[in-house]
Amino acid sequence: MSALPPLRVYYDGVCPGCRRDRARYERWAGETGRDVHWCDVTEHRQTLRAKGIDPQAALLSLHVEEEGGAIREGIDAYVLLMRRVPRLRPLAWLIGLPGLKPVLRLCYDRWVRRRLAREGRLP
Repeated sequence: MSALPPLRVYYDGVCPGCRRDRARYERWAGETGRDVHWCDVTEHRQTLRAKGIDPQAALLSLHVEEEGGAIREGIDAYVLLMRRVPRLRPLAWLIGLPGLKPVLRLCYDRWVRRRLAREGRLP
């Protein structure tokens, strides 16, 4: 099996649920997860700004950087990440469906905003 190109995932490392999701992903991914580099948004603000990404926007939505520097955000970022894990591929296909993606995006955005507001981290 050929190695997959590396990914850099910008996630909310302060969020306990986000940290649990990362640990679960790493367990399920096994060897395919070794080329996924996890970057806490709060520790990589300057890096994000240099890439043209507002760090607050990165807290509001998952951002994944591909090997060539392309950034995927939101549901597209989740799809890219999930496709690397065999047990998550069917879910990646499902959430990537054109009719379902906007609905999931709306629900996800609301959930994240409520979580950050509850934590006092939403401006």
